[in-house]
Amino acid sequence: MNLLGPFRFNRAELIFSLKCFAAAMLAMYVASRMGQPRPFWALMTTYVVANPLAGAVRSKGLFRLLGTLLGSAAALLLVPALSNTPELLTLALALWLGVCLYFSLQDRTPRSYVFMLAGYTAALIGFPAVDAPQTMFDTAVARVEEIGLGILAATVVHSIVLPTGLAPTLLGMLDRSLRDARQWLLDLMQPPAREASAAALTADRKRVAADITQLRLLSTHIPFDTTHLRWTAGAVRAVQDRVASLTPALSAVEDRLQALRQAEGELASDVTAVLAKVAHWLQAAEGDSGNDAQALRQSIRDFGKAADTQPSSWSRALRLSLAERLDELVDGWRACIASRQEVDDGLTGTAPPSRRLQTVGDRALHRDVGMALLSSLAAVVAVCICAAFWILTGWPSGSAAAMMAAVFCSFFATMDDPVPAIHGFLKYTLWSVPLSAVYVLLLLPVVHDFGMLVVVCAPVFLLLGCFVARPATMLMAMPILFGVSSALALHDTANADLVSFSNSMIAQVLGILVAARTTRLIRSVGVDWSARRIQRATWRELAEMAAAPRRQVKADAYAVRMLDRISLLAPRVAAAGGAVDGVSADALRDLRLGADVVAMQRVRGHLPVHLAHGLMRDLERLFRERTASKAVANPSSLLKRIDDALQAALGAHDHAMPDGRSAVSALVGLRRNLYPEASPARPALIVAEGGAA
Repeated sequence: MNLLGPFRFNRAELIFSLKCFAAAMLAMYVASRMGQPRPFWALMTTYVVANPLAGAVRSKGLFRLLGTLLGSAAALLLVPALSNTPELLTLALALWLGVCLYFSLQDRTPRSYVFMLAGYTAALIGFPAVDAPQTMFDTAVARVEEIGLGILAATVVHSIVLPTGLAPTLLGMLDRSLRDARQWLLDLMQPPAREASAAALTADRKRVAADITQLRLLSTHIPFDTTHLRWTAGAVRAVQDRVASLTPALSAVEDRLQALRQAEGELASDVTAVLAKVAHWLQAAEGDSGNDAQALRQSIRDFGKAADTQPSSWSRALRLSLAERLDELVDGWRACIASRQEVDDGLTGTAPPSRRLQTVGDRALHRDVGMALLSSLAAVVAVCICAAFWILTGWPSGSAAAMMAAVFCSFFATMDDPVPAIHGFLKYTLWSVPLSAVYVLLLLPVVHDFGMLVVVCAPVFLLLGCFVARPATMLMAMPILFGVSSALALHDTANADLVSFSNSMIAQVLGILVAARTTRLIRSVGVDWSARRIQRATWRELAEMAAAPRRQVKADAYAVRMLDRISLLAPRVAAAGGAVDGVSADALRDLRLGADVVAMQRVRGHLPVHLAHGLMRDLERLFRERTASKAVANPSSLLKRIDDALQAALGAHDHAMPDGRSAVSALVGLRRNLYPEASPARPALIVAEGGAA
């Protein structure tokens, strides 16, 4: 075994560590020259906001500064006013933490850092100042200045010294999402390849869902990039939304082809012909001037009109639905390519389009209000327990326990069960204690100038910085690095002694343990429980969409939210062994259902009023019942109502027109998604060639 193997760092890891250390020393130097009381806060901040991408450093730095300002303002308001009643002050700071953590969990983007930091910054500043509230203002100002210096130093160094732009990573992810969507399209349009490998379609679906969510979170940093990429934020979000809007149609085409095989034994020649035309256009779509797309859309319309020659109304309905979804795919893919071109134009400095890009935004992501409230409650209880122990015992270092409880209840609140992560962080934090003791008690008291400080800090911080830059060791190195830097920041290194250091370390460990135990009791859940909760949120939203007036239904937002839920469900279902009781095995079925419900709301005027109203009412009732109970069978009365509505839609004179075709497509989708094993058609739906039902 090569003992030196883990210490062989690549160029990127070495550069990242050197930049982090340079920023830390710059922040320390400026803070010391300014006479800041705790300059190591500036050092720690440079590592907290560090990121291999320069744009991410700036965005995280801004969010941290805003959170620090907000948390300091809260501490300034609460501590002087309630310092004479420590019980009320503890409750006020704990409630502030809980409220901030709740809002942080509701914003599932990097911006959530503002709220999270605002919550525990008030605890970090407020609890140590309880005994001297008259120094509160000076402490808050000093903390903001020190953190601001750290952010400024990190931003300058990472932006000037060999900066790594966001563009290569983000554009690579953007192109990958388009490439994965295109591959899904091609796998659908080329039957031999699709039949040979059904697993390819499953892989396509998972990749597209994961790509869209990752891209949406990464794009939050675009406005902070140093290149022309920052002018393309609207176009990038438009690409995300358009790829997301493709997925219901992609999944629906896959389902209609499967239904045609079940009904007719194999794909008929007219179906394979139109699929081949779409595949041919797709392979040459990048050079499409628009005429080819128009010709293809005309071929798809002709295919839909030719459906009237089918002897079975079910075959007619399936072809009309397939034509509708293929038409959507052609339009959607052209929009994706056009939006991608706008991104390239923005990168070359071309002014963005004068029109305002209408994008769904991050607000469409899945949010769990109940779990956010439980996480907030756990944080409030943990802080109150630590503070009560501190008040009752009069322990001088007790404030550190309350501070650590606030920090660790916040850090891992997004997990189903944060306790293993808290324990892991605690383990490596304990590893940092000997290093911290060496620095605080032995080395720093004998440092007399800045040069000696650099020499003393370099070995540990440079080495840990390299391990932080390596994904495989990041989760081990980061707690050690933060443990050392926080010990330096929290102690007066000129006057620290063994007793005060030991008390502080014990208090920090106690706070972390209380955070873990409280979290375990109040909000730790299993992956299966969390997966079922996400599934119920989908059913609840489907019920609301079925009941909502047409103007309130937003298909794109639902598609984005469902893809986000799919990306959240996939790892949970995998961790549960591949199946979870009460969770749909085909999450895309719920995505298709949403698209069909939206379409029905839009075209319900093409159906008799009693049929449309009764259908939407029954759909709402079904999804409400599913939300209340995980085991609800789809009633046969709903299948009959769908078939009656489909019969009426096919019998209408305008069923080949756009809205009529949409009505048929939506009803076919509802039937296929709710009753996939039902007989292809009832006898009442069999008609003579060219006749009406």
